[in-house]
Amino acid sequence: MIRQGILVAGNWIIDKVKLIDVYPEEEKLVNISSEHNSNGGSAYNVLMALVKLGSSFPLSALGLVGADPRGEQIVEHCRRLQIDTRQLRTMPGAHTSYTDVMTVAGTGKRTFFHQRGANAQLDIEHFNFEVSNARIFHLGYLLLLDQLDKIEENGVTRASKVFEAARSKGFVTSADIVSERSDRFRSVVPSALPHIDYLFVNEFEACKITGIQTTDESGQAIKAQCFQAAEKIIGMGVKQWVLLHFPEGVTAVSASGEKLFQPSVNLPASQIAGAVGAGDAFAAGVLMGVHEGSPMEHCLKLGVCAAASSLFHATSSDGIISKEECLKLPAKYGLRD
Repeated sequence: MIRQGILVAGNWIIDKVKLIDVYPEEEKLVNISSEHNSNGGSAYNVLMALVKLGSSFPLSALGLVGADPRGEQIVEHCRRLQIDTRQLRTMPGAHTSYTDVMTVAGTGKRTFFHQRGANAQLDIEHFNFEVSNARIFHLGYLLLLDQLDKIEENGVTRASKVFEAARSKGFVTSADIVSERSDRFRSVVPSALPHIDYLFVNEFEACKITGIQTTDESGQAIKAQCFQAAEKIIGMGVKQWVLLHFPEGVTAVSASGEKLFQPSVNLPASQIAGAVGAGDAFAAGVLMGVHEGSPMEHCLKLGVCAAASSLFHATSSDGIISKEECLKLPAKYGLRD
């Protein structure tokens, strides 16, 4: 059986993005200059990014939405784009998850106010790998899926069992993590790593998993220590690549010893409307390259170019352009040092 396509599971969210002039202190007022409703969450964002990039392979959705207008909107949107929704289920009595995203104009920095909704109920029984012929299974976000983040008596999470089941059925597995402010990283994430082929993390998440300081006092990523953190995560069991991304670029390490740094596209501030969904766009670009059998160098380039194009709009995916146009962005804007 020849596998084709990507099955994407996890968080399904409606983002309510508001562009503000400055982030306020408590009890202070700021101005909202514009607002948009759009797709949000790893599963929804990655699939929309793959559509916008021009995916030529089948796409499938897996997750839970509420029995409400937001849930109906999500399912209909996917069907309209010919995404397989057989495993995108409606949960009676549950609300569809949503996030108020406050994006500061000029910097693109974001603050999230999140309603977990139906995503909190996603569990092992909702995954049926028998009905999918996809090549890649991507799940995100770990640490934002309440049932799957639960630790069993044997010390493994329910998410790790999902990844193990996917690999046993022949899937290449991929995962993303959310940047929550907690000490759960070292208790929840490690048990899943030996069942994951491709892991996406940012500098904050990598630090929380490994204990390696990945940024300096100003908050800027330290490339050498990002490589160290990625290597340490490979040593914790990831089967193929760890992709550690930050605003200046991405450090990638493979289990076979390959190490690459890919700088990000040097977009001028005037072209940046917001950074919501940039990490998911990066993941979509990399996974498209992986599905096509491209080497790490090309996958990273496509990833940073997809992420750069997502910055053109305040929402997660509306700025993303085709793969061919994305790959022209470094020539137009250059790359960061």
